[in-house]
Amino acid sequence: MARQMNVPTLVEQARAGAPRAVARLISMVEDAHPQLREVMTALAPHTGRAHIIGITGSPGVGKSTSTSALVTALRKRGQRVGILAVDPSSPFSGGALLGDRIRMNDHVLDPEVYIRSMASRGHLGGLSWTTPQALRVLDAAGCDVVLVETVGVGQSEVEIAGLADTTIVLLAPGMGDGIQAAKAGILEIGDVFVVNKADRDGADNTVRDIRHMISLGDRTEPHLWRPPVLKTVASRGEGSTRSSRRSTSTGPG
Repeated sequence: MARQMNVPTLVEQARAGAPRAVARLISMVEDAHPQLREVMTALAPHTGRAHIIGITGSPGVGKSTSTSALVTALRKRGQRVGILAVDPSSPFSGGALLGDRIRMNDHVLDPEVYIRSMASRGHLGGLSWTTPQALRVLDAAGCDVVLVETVGVGQSEVEIAGLADTTIVLLAPGMGDGIQAAKAGILEIGDVFVVNKADRDGADNTVRDIRHMISLGDRTEPHLWRPPVLKTVASRGEGSTRSSRRSTSTGPG
């Protein structure tokens, strides 16, 4: 039987920025705690302020490294940041693989950054079924920006577009051309396209291919957002500041 929680106290502590309270609330979400409805009701008046940024792309394009670089840029602007990193589930424990988020070690001691790994638990679409509720917890806890890093499963990973205010699609040279991107459906969900690892050969060709594929879509009307295509080298922090400006200050979200 689930232990009874003092929900008002937990919510008050989370709003004050207490990481243990935030962690406890998200755990209640993931465990489908019997008091979950009470939690969501208590959080509701304090949500709707955070800007949600989805970060998606195929495995190996550098999502975790790009997320870390983006956090660095956002923190320089004085913003409080939450990170939900959705990982594939372990077939043995059911928990999240790579839960230590080794590529985000630069931020683990920053009290203004909250990092949480979540297991997808077999849920398709690149997210966990509990992600929307966990987002509300971080929103109510005072995060200015919440980054949601998806699993990286490729062609079924479109659920993030319905959850995020801004969706960043990461690509890398040598990992498929514009036609492959169109086939995967990512051209329809991206608000900002980022070609990471731009110091590699073929980066300019990838940018050109993506811009060409975007131009074929019906996005020429003046009131429609035309997604920019940016280049970054996330491992060196190059281009991340520009990406953070694009994702939080402009776009459809």
